[in-house]
Amino acid sequence: MKAVRLEAVGSIAMRDVDKPLAGPEDLLVRIEASGVCGTDRHLFHGEFPCRPPVTLGHEFSGIVEAIGPTVSGFAVGDRVTGDPNIACGRCAHCHAGRVNLCSNLQAIGIHRDGGFAEYLVLPQKQAFLLPPDLKPTHGAFCEPLGCCLHGVDLAGIRPGSSVAVLGGGVIGLLTVQLAKLAGAKTIILSTRQASRRALAEELGATATVDPNAADFFNVVTGPSGLAPGGVDVVLECAGVRETVEQSMHLARAGGTVAIVGVMPQGMKVEFEPFDLLFRELKILGSFLNPFTHRRAADLIASGAIEIDRLISRQVTLEEAPAVIANPPAPGEVKVLVVPR
Repeated sequence: MKAVRLEAVGSIAMRDVDKPLAGPEDLLVRIEASGVCGTDRHLFHGEFPCRPPVTLGHEFSGIVEAIGPTVSGFAVGDRVTGDPNIACGRCAHCHAGRVNLCSNLQAIGIHRDGGFAEYLVLPQKQAFLLPPDLKPTHGAFCEPLGCCLHGVDLAGIRPGSSVAVLGGGVIGLLTVQLAKLAGAKTIILSTRQASRRALAEELGATATVDPNAADFFNVVTGPSGLAPGGVDVVLECAGVRETVEQSMHLARAGGTVAIVGVMPQGMKVEFEPFDLLFRELKILGSFLNPFTHRRAADLIASGAIEIDRLISRQVTLEEAPAVIANPPAPGEVKVLVVPR
């Protein structure tokens, strides 16, 4: 079968590999779609720890082609999505219910072969059923939506809250929709690209701003701004130094900042500890999708989350290495790899 392999840092190619076999507790899944994530680009550049050589792709869904002899609850022909993050269940973090912090965490598409392939082996404990009539491309959004759900849960958005979302990529645009569902009254999306700002307003943002504008902070937090004095919750979804630093200036005194975007490993930001102390800001990291994958799948199946308008283009396995090795195209939100 064909698979997109990260062979070493800076080296990625489509290869012919053996079709995998399902173990006793596994599903063999024929991949219908797998999403290109910013993390895949970090992996390519050596900015996020992984274990090459490995088939990338941690946002995926497909059709069950075979099941192991001890599998229950699934049948050949089922449409499924997979939570790629496999916790050991034995360490102190797992025993405390913090499975995303598992000391022995293994991730499909990072440590073991993932969804940029024609087939994937998925442990049944990581598999979640999807409706048979769901669009094949929609299931690939369950993993990023699950990560966004975790960030929104941690941030504590309440009905009537004011929220700023920094970053207009797929994570930012999914988070805008979740903030709206959570009842936020004011939802401000900050991104440089005008096309993404327009889309965010159509998806639920009450206002959008260009972070490069000279009067950016005054427009958002000034006396006559969109959220005078700052917002209740900031969700940083871009994973870049500038937005992380901006986030702390956009939150009101007593407000919350949740870092959802993935920055390159080793990158540093500047902040003033006295400012965090004096304004009693709560700064949170939001990592992965602990116990949110089922909720994400149900939300997508319900139609409550707009998916189609987030898909910028679909590419083949042959085209995927070039997509991963290069920056996103202007205005691009989500690229899906579709094997067939």
